[in-house]
Formats: sequence, structure tokens, C-alpha cells
Amino acid sequence: MHKNTSVRIRDVESSDLPIFYDYQADPVSVEMAVVYPRDQQAFDRHWESVRHDSTVVVKTILLNDQVVGYISCFKMDDLDSVGYWIDRDYWGLGIATQALKLMLDIVSTRPLHARVARQNEGSIRVLQKCDFKVIEYQLSPDDGKFPVCEEAIMTLH
Repeated sequence: MHKNTSVRIRDVESSDLPIFYDYQADPVSVEMAVVYPRDQQAFDRHWESVRHDSTVVVKTILLNDQVVGYISCFKMDDLDSVGYWIDRDYWGLGIATQALKLMLDIVSTRPLHARVARQNEGSIRVLQKCDFKVIEYQLSPDDGKFPVCEEAIMTLH
């Protein structure tokens, strides 16, 4: 990351949502994350729910005041979990690592969990740089939201 770049996180604004929709519709990103993209209605329902759920912490990731992704902490299978999405044009620049460190300063809940497609080596490295440890790898079935894939199950204590 260059010295003149600044990563920060802020509350999600309605104007961010069309940008997020485009991210989750990008076929290369979808393949890397091993997720099913949502159609507009499902996307709108999801974000309406997320933004009004007091148990979810969700932030927009900015690079030099430009929206480049989002990060959230939420319950998944009764576990406090973290997830994020970075615009493919900004992969490999350390943005996710910086955003995750900022989020970990806000969310003090531990343990914190993450599930990452094993093929998504970049995301696994991001989590490891923030002290998450791989607990196990498991084959996860297709559940309608995520296709079948092998996942790294990771935890931060």
C-alpha cells in the first residue's frame, strides 16, 4: 500500500448499495468466494435486514474516500462471525487486512469466527495476518446461499 493511501471504514449509506450489488454480481469474485449472487430483490431484502439488525455491525470500506468494499460482524450458526467483500479491482493491496484490523478495534467479541472457501487463499492470508487460526477444513454442502465447497474454518481468540 502506498503512503498516500488511506483505508477507513464508516457506516453503510444507501448510496453504497448499488456498488455492493455490482460487487456480488461479478462472476470472478463470485467464483473466488464460492457464493451464489443474489438477484436484485434478494439483495435488497438482505441489505434491508442487515441494516436494521442491531446484532450486526456492518461498515463500508473506503480507500481515499472511494467505496471499495464492505465488512461485517454477524451471527452465523450461533457463532460471532466476520465477513467482507472487496472490489476485485482492489484485491492484493492490503485493503481487507487494514479494514479487518479497524473492525476488530470496534468489535471486541471473542472468539470471532470466519468461514472461507479453501481456494480463496488471499482471504485466508488476510485473516491470518489478523491472528485468525485455521481450526479445520470441512466440506460444506450446497445450502442454497453457498455452493458446495471445502472451507477453512477459522477463529480469533
